[in-house]
Formats: sequence, structure tokens, C-alpha cells
Amino acid sequence: MKTLYIVRHAKSSWNYEGIKDIDRPLKKRGINDAYLVSNVLTKKVATPDVFISSCANRALHTAMIFSYTFNYPLTNLKISKSLYNFSDGYLIKTVKALDDGFDSAIIFSHDHGISDFVNKFGSIFLDHVPTCGVIGIKFTTNHWKNIKNGTTFLTEFPKHYK
Repeated sequence: MKTLYIVRHAKSSWNYEGIKDIDRPLKKRGINDAYLVSNVLTKKVATPDVFISSCANRALHTAMIFSYTFNYPLTNLKISKSLYNFSDGYLIKTVKALDDGFDSAIIFSHDHGISDFVNKFGSIFLDHVPTCGVIGIKFTTNHWKNIKNGTTFLTEFPKHYK
């Protein structure tokens, strides 16, 4: 059995002229939502075996907040340049390449890739995963490369707690 948590980065800011998309920071609301959702999650699930984040500032900051809340060492947080992509192709490749020694993983990425991924591999259709939304999917396999149809068992969104 493999368990995957996918987190869409928290709400980011568009208020900076001349800043590259990859460097956009979280808004205050995004920071608050990341703490809110990560605290809820720590009461519902065990700490995932591996944390992996897109290299984009907003995803990385979200991952750092979750790492802090879960007491996961930041030195173990893996950063993936390929997750800074807005299709599910790189997300699928990242998940299927996970070490089978990890029974659970949490990945911090971006909108389109996440929505496509959870609808392709999960059991619940979601029109849209909101910022700082977390989706949990279980797969009945011992090898990440063999993931197919999983069971969506968790959908946590900030609006559920406001």
C-alpha cells in the first residue's frame, strides 16, 4: 500500500512588478492557510515518509510550513525543478520515480498538474483543487511505478476550517 498526499501551494501574491513567476511569494492569507491546514493534517495522518516540493518560492514556502508543523527536518525536504510545471506529466513522473522504501509521500506543486493528477488517479472527481488544498490517495501496490486507480480518502481545503 502506498499513500500520496498532494498539496497545491498556498495563496500567492501577484502584487510585485517585474518579479518572475517562479519567485512569487505567499500572501499573508497563504501563510495563515498553510499553518491552518498543516495543523489539521497533523491530527489526521502520520508524518509522510518524504516531502517533495516544486522549486517555486510559493510551493517551497508552503512545504516549509508543513515541514515545520509535522516536525519534518528541512534538511530532508527534497526540491524538484521538474515539479515547476503546469501539467500532470512531471507530477506523474515524480510519483512513479519515488523510492519504494517510502510508503507515503507528500508533494507540493501547482494547480493544473494537481487537478489533472487527482482526477486521473483518484476515485473522486474534483473540478478544482484550491490553494493550500490537500488530497490524499491510497494505492494498492507496493511499487510507486505501478500506481493506477487509487482511492481518494482525504480532501482538506482551508475553507472547511474558516
